[in-house]
Amino acid sequence: MPLGNTFPLNTRLVVVMVGLPARGKTYTARKLARYLSWLGYRAHVFNVGNHRRRISGSQVPHSFFDPDNSDGASARRLAAESALEELHMWMEGGGQIGIYDATNSTTARRLWVRQHCERAGMEVLFIEVICNDPSIIEGNIRETKLTSPDYVDANPEAAVADFRARIAHYDQAYEPIIDDRLHYIKIIDLGRQLIINRIEGFLTGRIVQFVANLHTTPRPIWLTRHGQSEANVVGRIGEDTNLSPAGVRFSRNLTRFLNDRVGDSISIWTSTLKRTIQTGQALGRPTSALKLLDEIDAGVCDGMTYAEIQRTMPEDYAARTEDKLRYRYPRGESYEDVIRRLDPVLLELERQRGPILVIAHQAVLRTLYAYFTDHPREECPHLHIPLHTVIELTPKAYGTAERQFRLGPGIG
Repeated sequence: MPLGNTFPLNTRLVVVMVGLPARGKTYTARKLARYLSWLGYRAHVFNVGNHRRRISGSQVPHSFFDPDNSDGASARRLAAESALEELHMWMEGGGQIGIYDATNSTTARRLWVRQHCERAGMEVLFIEVICNDPSIIEGNIRETKLTSPDYVDANPEAAVADFRARIAHYDQAYEPIIDDRLHYIKIIDLGRQLIINRIEGFLTGRIVQFVANLHTTPRPIWLTRHGQSEANVVGRIGEDTNLSPAGVRFSRNLTRFLNDRVGDSISIWTSTLKRTIQTGQALGRPTSALKLLDEIDAGVCDGMTYAEIQRTMPEDYAARTEDKLRYRYPRGESYEDVIRRLDPVLLELERQRGPILVIAHQAVLRTLYAYFTDHPREECPHLHIPLHTVIELTPKAYGTAERQFRLGPGIG
């Protein structure tokens, strides 16, 4: 199974987004690119709207999108060609998965894109995003489109009316995918239903699994390390020790933090190690202990301090300093191993629609935090995740909102 940096170097896949505006195409494209990049693929989104704004300006009237407007159609075709050419050049430079983000709303346009890609030796997968839920469409219009460059400084109600008129123009010419010779995924109402056709192989199967879990329901994801442990006090890594007195005080502060913010409708996950379980037990709520959330396995270095590792294992210490992402503790794990291990956790966090609290460890939380805040994999091992601090992440259509709450003394 190809994982991490062992993915086939000859992967050349173009994911072609399809669908009317305000259905969640760009959201899906960006999330998918983030996930695939996180797994180790070279993936990137190519948004035709950005090229259209560069060529024709950002603030064009809705009539620009009327299929009977020949000048608008020519300008939009030019933008589509420009974005596809950029994608092509990027793939020739070593890219593996290019995501072509546009409405691609007619059979003729999709045929043109597919032929262009296949002539260049690239495989094509279509993802059609369909939405029949008026509340989702309305939410997408107001939350995402009104913050786009197309409506900077525009009156909100006028912008909404203009965008609805734009959607109507696209709807006038829209043709859903019906050709069963194509490789495609249809996402209906952002996860309510999934239809797949001619999905073969590991990569496209992984894409199906990911997009099946996506939704746009806002909810907080709280990340926190366990309270200070006895091993933390003396600077030893690993070990399965109890909380220190300071760690116990933090667990009480964490209880008050949750009680002030949520009722009973919260999921709480811990690792299987004592210090996270003890932190969770103090909350007086049901918790789930997951082996996947255990701290990075330090192997033969478990229970040592970094000073001891530097003195007794200087080559390992230097190798870890040189490349923390790929360095693997003897008989233990690397950060890349942790990223692979946490893949099912990431999918489940994407699926969750209610508040969730993850009580885990520094390496594990660095990984989860880096994924949701769009940090490159290489930065993951160096991110600061302090003790006795709750990090609140709220995934949104175009990024993740973040707040941090310090709940204990100045430790870590």
